[in-house]
Amino acid sequence: MTLAQPHTQLPPSARLKLDLMFHGIHYSEALGRAASHAFPNYYPYRFQPGEHDPTGKGKAAIPYALNLADGTVIRIKGSGDSPWGVSGDLETGYTLARDGEPGMPVSFVPLPRWMAAQTSDGFSMARTGLELLGDLGVINLAPGCEYFLHKQDGVSMRCGFCAYGAPDERVAHLGQKIHQVSLPELTYTRIGETLEAALAEGGVRHLYLVGGSLTDWREEGQRYLEIARRIQAVNRHRLPLSCGSGALPLDIMREMRGEGLVDNVCFNLEIWSEPLFAKICPGKNRYVGYARWIEALEQAVGLWGRGHVYTAMVAGIELEPEHGMTWEQAADLALEGAEALCARGVLPVYSLYWPVGGRDHPEYMSRLRNYFERLNLGYHGLRQKYDLHISDSFMTHRCAFMQMECDMDRLAAA
Repeated sequence: MTLAQPHTQLPPSARLKLDLMFHGIHYSEALGRAASHAFPNYYPYRFQPGEHDPTGKGKAAIPYALNLADGTVIRIKGSGDSPWGVSGDLETGYTLARDGEPGMPVSFVPLPRWMAAQTSDGFSMARTGLELLGDLGVINLAPGCEYFLHKQDGVSMRCGFCAYGAPDERVAHLGQKIHQVSLPELTYTRIGETLEAALAEGGVRHLYLVGGSLTDWREEGQRYLEIARRIQAVNRHRLPLSCGSGALPLDIMREMRGEGLVDNVCFNLEIWSEPLFAKICPGKNRYVGYARWIEALEQAVGLWGRGHVYTAMVAGIELEPEHGMTWEQAADLALEGAEALCARGVLPVYSLYWPVGGRDHPEYMSRLRNYFERLNLGYHGLRQKYDLHISDSFMTHRCAFMQMECDMDRLAAA
């Protein structure tokens, strides 16, 4: 796959990260060996037709993410077409290089010891609801999203880009009951033991609560209050804790803030503009509403202050054919939203969207990259204009594997 060359002013290290996000890494024996000691990728490497396959199986386990020498974490996308490859081993060190160019030292996000351990009742700690993204511990005790269970006029209420919120076996072993707010005591006992083990091992610098949505936003708020209280009871290192719920009612936010349960909140609007929000996030639009979502973000700024209120955005979903937008139009719309949110003291965080279809189509990927570059450059300027900075208590370059904001700000400061 050949992508158009970027015509941007991205700093070299940020451009490297962007290259790896789009081009990926081709398979090598070194990459395969690293899978034995690295945090595993959820998706195996799949060999392309005609690509040399030393496994003879058509697919291979690979690591989830790699670290550059400065700690920057980048998710690994396997691609037989990529000019990037890894050599070396754990003992001598790994090197990342582009075909025919000098390499650079890298490491892989390690597989922590606690993931092979068990709780006091013999349950695997790897299944208790804690996941590591670099130095960020993500706690998801209720992954099942109720939007997947509802339709309106034959249309599912789930967000159009989301596949991981469907109620499945994760709901059963975590004890989550659909349409029920509280979680079982055993779930909290297990996550408490797991969190203690993870914090004792080290490397976790901040925590993030996330979960599936409830159709009643007040009930969702009550669930997050319960979870935050239980997590803080075992957060003896007092690591910063962020709430990644949907938009919440003002009285719930006041209770959460008054008890000092979380340091940041992130109500994920996902997309700017009410028509796109209604189309891409029909459940959020139906059960909360676009205007009320933005109002909740504004109210949160009044409680937590500027720099502590965030909203995740799906960067690039506007380029799906049904929305009929050029990449320039999509970037302009996203930047319009970024400025509107920054003016309110809210910091959007843009995660790169990988399309379901067209992922390997050169023209589509070229437009997506142009869009993402313009968005990140423009948004960096907006953060400077409004004197807004992403707090290290929320996100850093050591966990932002599909985002560029921390890389841009850190490099500019240097």
